[in-house]
Amino acid sequence: MAKLLEGKPIAEKIKEEIRQKVSMHKVRPVLASIQVGENAGAASYVKSQAKVAEGLGIDYQLHKLGDDVTEARLIDFVQKLNENKSVNGIIVQMPLPAHIDYKKISGFILPEKDVEGMHPANIGKLLFGKASILPCTPAAVMELLNSTGVDLYGKEVVVVGHSEIVGKPLALLLLDKFATVTVCHIGTAKAGKLEEHVKKAEVLIVAVGKAGLIKGEWVKEGAIVIDVGINRVADKIVGDVEFEAAEKRASYITPVPGGVGPLTVTMLMRNLIEAAKLQQ
Repeated sequence: MAKLLEGKPIAEKIKEEIRQKVSMHKVRPVLASIQVGENAGAASYVKSQAKVAEGLGIDYQLHKLGDDVTEARLIDFVQKLNENKSVNGIIVQMPLPAHIDYKKISGFILPEKDVEGMHPANIGKLLFGKASILPCTPAAVMELLNSTGVDLYGKEVVVVGHSEIVGKPLALLLLDKFATVTVCHIGTAKAGKLEEHVKKAEVLIVAVGKAGLIKGEWVKEGAIVIDVGINRVADKIVGDVEFEAAEKRASYITPVPGGVGPLTVTMLMRNLIEAAKLQQ
């Protein structure tokens, strides 16, 4: 049976490092969060952010805007936070209303205040292996992999899912460790080759959002499995990988919930500390 890769113990260790860094500053770091409209998922994430921030001595400021706010008005609001020297980090909560383009909005956040690490300038630094602010979920995945002690050099790593917020930046982080990276997506599945690629993976990372997409018997014996997916099935939260079957074959596997999730908000707060340092 695989060893469980739980995120909470790793998150607690990183939080202690953050607390020490916060205590060294005379002024509390400030994270400004913008939530547009009402959404249960966003509300839950905001609540989690506020709770973690409070425990770390971080000033968390939530700005709620109506779902009828125009794109231009939201950009103007972001610009005002950019100009506010007391604000160290800015995050715009997802999802946004259909009439607002998140990619456009994220481009208006100053790179040194972009705590999600998604500004084009920060992604560019990631490409060159020079980023100090990393996208939160990929950073969480890398922390989980580090905790296993595995040397990624030359390892066959398969990432299923090529989103801008997880799959693509994660592939860059893995390449920086000299892993041999294969990125699978809907085209791979439509070509009937997803199973073939998954079976080769010494490290398998899945971030799609489709329950049971990866069959347990596809998992290579001894593989490390990181399941980023979060799906509600009936009254349960499950990942993208068939957990019970995969657990019997893998060497390490993340539970869902309890794996990547607890680390994501912690990575956000770590980015805030890096952002504050860049602004000094």
